[in-house]
Amino acid sequence: MQNIPDTPADSLQLALVAGEASGDLLAAQLLGAMHARWPQARTCGIGGPRMVERGFDSWWAIERLSVRGYAEVLPRLPGLLYLRWRLIQRLRRRRPALFVGVDAPDFNFGVERALKTRGIKTLHFVSPSFWAWRPERLRVLKAAADHVLCLFPFEPALLAGHGIASTYVGHPLAQMIPMAPDRARARAALGWSAQGSMIALLPGSRAAEINHIAPRFFKASLRLHQRRPGLHFALPAVPWLERRIGKIAEATGARAALGDHLHIVAGRSHEVLAACDAALIASGTATLEAALFKVPMVIAYAMPNFSYRLMRRKRLLPWVGLPNILCAPRALLQPGAAFPVDAPFAVPELIQDAASPDALAQAVEDWLDAPAKVAALQARFSELHRELLLPTAERAVDAMQALIGGGSA
Repeated sequence: MQNIPDTPADSLQLALVAGEASGDLLAAQLLGAMHARWPQARTCGIGGPRMVERGFDSWWAIERLSVRGYAEVLPRLPGLLYLRWRLIQRLRRRRPALFVGVDAPDFNFGVERALKTRGIKTLHFVSPSFWAWRPERLRVLKAAADHVLCLFPFEPALLAGHGIASTYVGHPLAQMIPMAPDRARARAALGWSAQGSMIALLPGSRAAEINHIAPRFFKASLRLHQRRPGLHFALPAVPWLERRIGKIAEATGARAALGDHLHIVAGRSHEVLAACDAALIASGTATLEAALFKVPMVIAYAMPNFSYRLMRRKRLLPWVGLPNILCAPRALLQPGAAFPVDAPFAVPELIQDAASPDALAQAVEDWLDAPAKVAALQARFSELHRELLLPTAERAVDAMQALIGGGSA
């Protein structure tokens, strides 16, 4: 790997864009390693609170990009396109040494391609899940990014088959989360009793998905509370959605019925997952976090019917949750693989109409009543944890340095 050119460190400018809470978390880890490598480097773009804590200059709030699904994006599309145009113009004037698009492919690919055509190096951090759905994104990715960083070990070989240079860097969550979480310590940190069972509720980090999923999770909690009065429920809310979640808890009757058995906390999702016995989780990065915390879970997702019909047409895999995808036999993740009718599921997935409060409650109870099954799942999650455990941020910065210096990662 070549060193970066002999330019003063204080003249190095690096631009990043993260589009949601999970991207903010990934980018914050990357920023820590970047500043260790280049202490005087300036970082700017669009980011969240964790990135800002690392000295990042965020030109616009990350919430501007936090949308998912066709029906949710369409009303905001003109504003998003205008924001992207303004960002591109500003970056073309600044001419950073490197642009890093952190996830958010539908937004970042356009930025990367516009900058790449002007000779600005581009790196996409987190390969899009082309192996799961929308494989046509590979063409756009190839045109947009000079290099791709992969979080999962099977991705580089698939990308190489399409002529896309990439590096497997492991998953930063595997470093952040202990191999053996301390439940008693987590509960003490949250001020909760070490006794009794705790169910985590993670309905997502976007307003649209909160509106569709949180009511079902609260209603499922009411069903569980009726059958198991000793259960406690914990919901770690992203700060900008805490008030909205509180209103949904009141509207569903969960606030009144559960009383002090319902704990809505600002952030602290990792402590909540470490403290809980099982979890109801919306599909997304939080499902991987739960797997690394060795938590038995039920994955649920719901969206407007229009968005769901479009998504189904573009899906390639029978699973939506990362734990099920990563625990699947590798042969099933190859292009053109035929899926058996009874494709293996490590954890249950309840999607759209199947994610009824009764079904969600029953699926959680199935975990609570099956300690041997939970132990087997936790052993598999430990294997997955070891597979993903690499010095992710440092490997990512190595790839960045190679791009800036003209070498290859």
